[in-house]
Amino acid sequence: MPPSKRSPPERSTNPADYQRVPRAVAAMPKDFANGFEIAPHSHERAQLIYATAGTMRVATSDGMWMVPPQRAVWMPAHVRHGIVMSSDVTMRTLYLREDAARFMPDACRVLPVSPLLRELIVRATELPMHYDEDGPAGHVVALILTELRGLQSLPLQLPMPSDSRLRGLCERLLAAPGDQRTLGAWARTINASARTLARHFQNETGLSFGAWRQQARVLEAMGRLGGGAPVTQVALDLGYDSTSAFSAMFRRAAGASPSHYRPRSQGG
Repeated sequence: MPPSKRSPPERSTNPADYQRVPRAVAAMPKDFANGFEIAPHSHERAQLIYATAGTMRVATSDGMWMVPPQRAVWMPAHVRHGIVMSSDVTMRTLYLREDAARFMPDACRVLPVSPLLRELIVRATELPMHYDEDGPAGHVVALILTELRGLQSLPLQLPMPSDSRLRGLCERLLAAPGDQRTLGAWARTINASARTLARHFQNETGLSFGAWRQQARVLEAMGRLGGGAPVTQVALDLGYDSTSAFSAMFRRAAGASPSHYRPRSQGG
């Protein structure tokens, strides 16, 4: 008796299973514990990296993005990236077929996720991998693509330099975002003058040293706030003398108050 033909899985937590699904959008649900790291890798399909709960840090060779629940990162196909979980993360990833992703950016971008798009993504991860494109599931996917088409990217990238000495210094700044040392003090750690370091920062990242450090602090704050840390504690850890000073800086840079990034209660 010949063996029966294996039917496709209804759901999977293996990204490889979603790369060649004959559907415009394939949605994968997967949960991760705080601190879990996904090693640098790439996919055949472009993806929208999103979490309904928790905060992630996504990094490529060119930049770093902090992704709280109200935001997502668009990752074009074949771009190598790694992910670190800054808290327990409920990840819900959309993999888009090439023709379905043509209208999306050709570089990594942070995108806002509206309440409607959030619910659509959640619903998509509940569908079978080979959903009926002509039925209700097909309408869900079509609406997802419509919502994605209208999104405006947010300036929340932290550009990373290619110069090895400068990149090492940036990684030290990321490891100690509350360090208050001046540009001159940091310059001495790499045996350079303050003027030389300032010029390198501008040339390599497009930002001044001060602007780069502030952006690093904003992204770090997003991660900590998304993990449930109190606003006051985050402000002190990042080197601010007062919560009000931190909150004012954060609102200018992120367009929302720090409390907006803290996790909502089940009843909120």
